[in-house]
Amino acid sequence: MRGAGWIKGLREAEARELRSDIDRLEIDLIAAANSRGQSTLHDVANTLRCKKARLERLEEFLGSMTSKGRPATSATPPHEGRR
Repeated sequence: MRGAGWIKGLREAEARELRSDIDRLEIDLIAAANSRGQSTLHDVANTLRCKKARLERLEEFLGSMTSKGRPATSATPPHEGRR
Protein backbone atom coordinates (compact mmCIF):
# COMPACT_ATOMS: atom_id res chain seq x y z
CA MET A 1 0.00 0.00 0.00
CA ARG A 2 1.29 3.44 -0.89
CA GLY A 3 1.62 6.21 1.67
CA ALA A 4 0.14 9.68 1.85
CA GLY A 5 3.37 11.20 0.52
CA TRP A 6 3.14 9.15 -2.65
CA ILE A 7 -0.51 10.15 -3.16
CA LYS A 8 0.34 13.80 -2.53
CA GLY A 9 3.18 13.65 -5.08
CA LEU A 10 0.86 12.08 -7.62
CA ARG A 11 -1.79 14.76 -7.12
CA GLU A 12 0.81 17.56 -7.24
CA ALA A 13 2.05 16.23 -10.59
CA GLU A 14 -1.53 16.09 -11.85
CA ALA A 15 -2.11 19.69 -10.69
CA ARG A 16 1.03 20.86 -12.54
CA GLU A 17 -0.18 19.13 -15.70
CA LEU A 18 -3.63 20.69 -15.34
CA ARG A 19 -2.12 24.17 -14.94
CA SER A 20 -0.16 23.62 -18.15
CA ASP A 21 -3.32 22.43 -19.94
CA ILE A 22 -5.26 25.44 -18.65
CA ASP A 23 -2.60 27.84 -19.96
CA ARG A 24 -2.76 26.19 -23.38
CA LEU A 25 -6.58 26.18 -23.39
CA GLU A 26 -6.73 29.88 -22.53
CA ILE A 27 -4.59 30.61 -25.59
CA ASP A 28 -6.81 28.30 -27.68
CA LEU A 29 -9.89 30.11 -26.35
CA ILE A 30 -8.54 33.45 -27.56
CA ALA A 31 -7.72 31.94 -30.96
CA ALA A 32 -11.20 30.38 -31.20
CA ALA A 33 -12.85 33.70 -30.30
CA ASN A 34 -10.89 35.42 -33.06
CA SER A 35 -11.79 32.74 -35.63
CA ARG A 36 -15.52 33.17 -35.04
CA GLY A 37 -16.01 29.39 -34.86
CA GLN A 38 -18.82 29.08 -32.33
CA SER A 39 -18.59 25.31 -31.94
CA THR A 40 -14.82 25.47 -31.43
CA LEU A 41 -15.23 28.30 -28.95
CA HIS A 42 -17.85 26.32 -27.04
CA ASP A 43 -15.71 23.16 -26.97
CA VAL A 44 -12.60 24.98 -25.76
CA ALA A 45 -14.55 26.93 -23.13
CA ASN A 46 -16.21 23.77 -21.83
CA THR A 47 -12.90 21.90 -21.61
CA LEU A 48 -11.30 24.87 -19.86
CA ARG A 49 -14.14 25.05 -17.33
CA CYS A 50 -13.85 21.31 -16.56
CA LYS A 51 -10.07 21.47 -16.11
CA LYS A 52 -10.32 24.50 -13.82
CA ALA A 53 -12.93 22.72 -11.69
CA ARG A 54 -10.71 19.63 -11.45
CA LEU A 55 -7.71 21.80 -10.50
CA GLU A 56 -9.76 23.48 -7.77
CA ARG A 57 -10.74 20.08 -6.31
CA LEU A 58 -7.11 18.92 -6.46
CA GLU A 59 -5.92 22.07 -4.69
CA GLU A 60 -8.52 21.55 -1.94
CA PHE A 61 -7.38 17.95 -1.58
CA LEU A 62 -3.72 18.96 -1.41
CA GLY A 63 -4.53 21.73 1.05
CA SER A 64 -6.22 19.29 3.37
CA MET A 65 -3.18 17.00 3.21
CA THR A 66 -0.80 19.85 3.93
CA SER A 67 -2.76 21.33 6.82
CA LYS A 68 -3.50 18.07 8.60
CA GLY A 69 -0.82 15.76 7.32
CA ARG A 70 -3.44 13.63 5.57
CA PRO A 71 -6.90 14.06 4.04
CA ALA A 72 -9.73 14.89 6.41
CA THR A 73 -12.12 12.19 5.19
CA SER A 74 -10.22 9.48 3.36
CA ALA A 75 -7.14 8.73 1.29
CA THR A 76 -9.15 8.52 -1.93
CA PRO A 77 -9.08 11.53 -4.24
CA PRO A 78 -12.30 13.42 -4.91
CA HIS A 79 -14.34 11.90 -7.72
CA GLU A 80 -15.17 13.70 -10.89
CA GLY A 81 -18.83 14.01 -11.79
CA ARG A 82 -18.91 10.88 -13.96
CA ARG A 83 -22.06 8.83 -14.33
